[in-house]
Amino acid sequence: MSNGTMQAIRFHEYGGPEKLVLDTLERPAPKEGEVLLKVHAAGVNPVDWKFRAGYLQQWMPIQLPYVPGNDVAGTVEEVGPGVTEFRKGQAVYGLAQGGTYAQYVVVPASQLAPMPKNLSFDEAASVPVGALTAWHALFTYADLQAGQTVLVHGGAGGVGAFAVQLAHWKGAKVIATASADNLDFVRSLGADTVIDYNATQFETVVRDVDVVVDTVGGDVLQRSWQVLRPGGILVSITEPPSEEEAKKRGVRAAMVQTAFTGEDLRRITELIESGQLKPELGPVFRLTDADKAQELSQTRHGRGRIVLHIAD
Repeated sequence: MSNGTMQAIRFHEYGGPEKLVLDTLERPAPKEGEVLLKVHAAGVNPVDWKFRAGYLQQWMPIQLPYVPGNDVAGTVEEVGPGVTEFRKGQAVYGLAQGGTYAQYVVVPASQLAPMPKNLSFDEAASVPVGALTAWHALFTYADLQAGQTVLVHGGAGGVGAFAVQLAHWKGAKVIATASADNLDFVRSLGADTVIDYNATQFETVVRDVDVVVDTVGGDVLQRSWQVLRPGGILVSITEPPSEEEAKKRGVRAAMVQTAFTGEDLRRITELIESGQLKPELGPVFRLTDADKAQELSQTRHGRGRIVLHIAD
């Protein structure tokens, strides 16, 4: 029996933002352990445009046509068999494995959490991937402790802004890089020192840090090795750092590849509701402007997480 139809953004072939089209699809139905959400907002992450451009075919193959999107905030429309922790109409947020650029999406109940009471749907959709990536980079991989020093590259971005706040909350000394326009903003998040990456090469002024969280990759990652103290760790969210280079320099290296859960998200919710963690909402686009949202995401500049507003 059909649940009806919905609108969704998807791409039928790899290419530029113009490959994103608005299609009418059958509304999915939740299976055991799943929840059908009415999507109010979806976060736009860099991985979304990388999928669309075909950059990830070798490592993370997808089936075309494909509906992008992982971050989601919405209301429970229907629960599948065995789901008891959520109810129809409840406001939740979490992580889908694709499919959130749509009016409805099915998500495993284990990947959802009740939405923070002090956030709007747009704000909530800006949280999951960024906050959980930062959490695991700092605490699962780097085991950051109070009193240590951390360098966060891209301190104003969707992951970086959470990393700065979480490191500050932990009691670490926080150094961050940002553009000139975002220096004061990143300081307001708790950074002790903020470096304008267009004016100063960070490696000329930073030494002996315990942890580098790199959200940029490329040349920035390569230049980061030299600022670590012996035994320190470089954690990347963009590309695997060289284990050979790490060994040669007497440091450690990791790339965030943890599977995030709703339980992880509940910890983030507690920090948000207590005022210790604040999401930074970036530009908000309509679903029909997903191409413009991804085009902006592709520039790798800006503050906070870009979001698609799908329903009120």
